[in-house]
Amino acid sequence: MAEQLGFDLPGVPALGRADFLVAPSNAVAIAMIERWQSWSGRKLLLSGPEGAGKTHLTQVWVGLSGAQVIDASGLENADVPALAAGHVAVEDVHSIAGDPAAQTALFHLHNMVLAEGNALLLTGQGAPAHWGIALPDLASRLTGTPTAMLEPPDDALLAAVLAKLFSDRQLTPKPDLIAYLVRRIDRSFASARDIVAALDAASLARKRAISRSLAATLLDKGGPSD
Repeated sequence: MAEQLGFDLPGVPALGRADFLVAPSNAVAIAMIERWQSWSGRKLLLSGPEGAGKTHLTQVWVGLSGAQVIDASGLENADVPALAAGHVAVEDVHSIAGDPAAQTALFHLHNMVLAEGNALLLTGQGAPAHWGIALPDLASRLTGTPTAMLEPPDDALLAAVLAKLFSDRQLTPKPDLIAYLVRRIDRSFASARDIVAALDAASLARKRAISRSLAATLLDKGGPSD
């Protein structure tokens, strides 16, 4: 099935299920999101690098489940019992490594959501064991949560990411630009996001069309090499 890919993007990204391209690097994750009612223990952890699609998949799950979404850093001031009354997604759990109050709130939310018979989605970067969670009971619950990994993209997926990023900004690059960028940027979603944002800004500032030549200038290549 041909789908399209969405990632954690600035501006106004398209974050529907139809905007998500299924590739080997994310096939397990999207399959688990779509089968959320079968999650072991009614919970799932999505892990992947910045810009890998965690926010997009969270929004796909929200559309399927009606869940509320909260950033982990906002848990200290959240109404945990009210959140626990329904399905909940907690984003960027790795960001509360140095926040004991947020960790305590997440521990209580975790327990209350499951006690209420609801489902819990957690997102973060890297393995939970490396998140620096100091609260032992929370750390054990995170490491015991089924995890779906979002892996770095191959060439085809990176090209699709770049096309999606340009499309979200209503930009139409020349046909050779995406292939050029795939060969020259770091193999990461964050790098794709950054170069598209930089090209958009440079094009506006310099009143130049977005092109391979402009990309080469930004990448400090001194001009296209082929």
